[in-house]
Amino acid sequence: MREGSNFIRDIVIEDIKSGKHAYAITRFPPEPNGLLHIGHCKALTINFDIAEEFNGFTYLRFDDTNPAKEDERFVELIKEDIHWMGFQWKELRYASDYFDEMYKRAHILIDKGLAYVDDITADQMRRMRGTLTEVGVESKNRYRPMEESRDLFNRMKEGEFPEGSLTLRAKISMDHPNIIMRDPVIYRIVNDTHYRTGDKWHIYPMYDFAHPIEDYVERITHSLCSLEFENNRPLYDWYLDNTDTPYHPRQYEFAKLNIEGAIIGKRNILRLVEEGLIDGWDDPRLLTISGMRRRGYRPQGIKNFIRATGVSKENSIVDMAMLEHFIREDLKVRTPRVMAVLDPLKVIITNYTKEGESVTMENNVENPGLGTREIPFSGEIYIEREDFLENPPKGFKRLSPGKEVRLMGAYFIRCDEVIKDEKGEILALHCSYDEATKSGSGFKERKPQGNIHWVDKKTSIPARVYRFSSLIDGVFDNSVDLVEQVNRDSVKEYEARIEQVVSKAGNHDAYQFMRHGFFAKDDTHPEKLTFNETVSLKSGYRP
Repeated sequence: MREGSNFIRDIVIEDIKSGKHAYAITRFPPEPNGLLHIGHCKALTINFDIAEEFNGFTYLRFDDTNPAKEDERFVELIKEDIHWMGFQWKELRYASDYFDEMYKRAHILIDKGLAYVDDITADQMRRMRGTLTEVGVESKNRYRPMEESRDLFNRMKEGEFPEGSLTLRAKISMDHPNIIMRDPVIYRIVNDTHYRTGDKWHIYPMYDFAHPIEDYVERITHSLCSLEFENNRPLYDWYLDNTDTPYHPRQYEFAKLNIEGAIIGKRNILRLVEEGLIDGWDDPRLLTISGMRRRGYRPQGIKNFIRATGVSKENSIVDMAMLEHFIREDLKVRTPRVMAVLDPLKVIITNYTKEGESVTMENNVENPGLGTREIPFSGEIYIEREDFLENPPKGFKRLSPGKEVRLMGAYFIRCDEVIKDEKGEILALHCSYDEATKSGSGFKERKPQGNIHWVDKKTSIPARVYRFSSLIDGVFDNSVDLVEQVNRDSVKEYEARIEQVVSKAGNHDAYQFMRHGFFAKDDTHPEKLTFNETVSLKSGYRP
């Protein structure tokens, strides 16, 4: 990683210094059964950063070894996500490219007496595997003659047997202290049509077998994966040691990215989609890449966050405020600012008689290069409903009867009358303005009670605005049903009015809504101009 040293970077440096490798070749191997999330962004960033720093390259390899769950549609969407993140792979590969190679390596294990065809059920296999304190029980088929296993394995490939009836298992040890090493399954029967290979194969390798063979073929120098695969590394090495591979890659594991308040993991996200609790894989409340893009996150902010979290071998939980800090820091200088009123209250300036007036405001006071804009101003405007109180508490710094506030970039106004309906609900305010108080005039005779934003009633445009809170409170608890943890009030919708300049916005274009936060245009539902809250203005994170 680019931010200082870490154990993976140190390993690569030592490998190159010793002459073991001349450069770094890494791979990113997603399964095309869903979309990428921020955890994948960490793996992406680590793999591509290491390869770039050490003059190598990265393969994009789709782990398509389970035709029952995979879809070419996800292949294209994942490629789009990776490109959006700003990463470019050297070559596109698929696990299915290597099916013949894997089949050949499986035969090597059979011929060495290190694999056998078994007919016990998955439940039986699970029960017979044993526990951390009890050794496993050998299958009755463990010593099946290799000629018989070879014949059955070939016939499995041709589709002679139903799913679940036979597996090919490695013959390692049923009393191994690592349960994963207790005669694991190498191949299982799947009779679904594969989206790339059609019906050529009726057997498919398990990931633990496919992974090292793929790394071997691609000559991966540093096979980097998350910590959940640490216990699988002895099996990774065993397959390479026993399938006559002259080149032996090495696997290294790093801690996964866990974020408080977020639901991460394809299985959980898929359930939320199926239960109708979210608006698809690209829901802005998700930390999928497509969800973050729709919400207005930018790739650089995401990568800055991941690099700042570092690379370690200890799992930890990151505060959502840290992610939001890096997104905010990335947006605040590059983003134009506009006024948006989320809960409009009409204000009629009764003594205003001008026509065609406008006020000038900077697009971003921290970035003069973004220029200025002209904002129409007339005798009818909207302000935030919360910026007016009829009976304000002491210290209230906004508009109230008989009090003055400054309209940002414009004039002082004073509330003279409150207009209500028959139920007592406030419909509008009648105010007066002081022409001498225009911004930039140097007026200093008195100070207003506050400074509030506004939009012109005639020229502002209506928009739907969404603000979000966390999908869950705190840290996701695997012991509690997912649906029970979901915050059903994590979206608030507003019928807002925004400066007309946003009518030119493209999909995902970001703005800072003054006093509210950062928002991005969302064309997912084009029937109405829509903006999603990206991140608030205030930060709870202290670097």
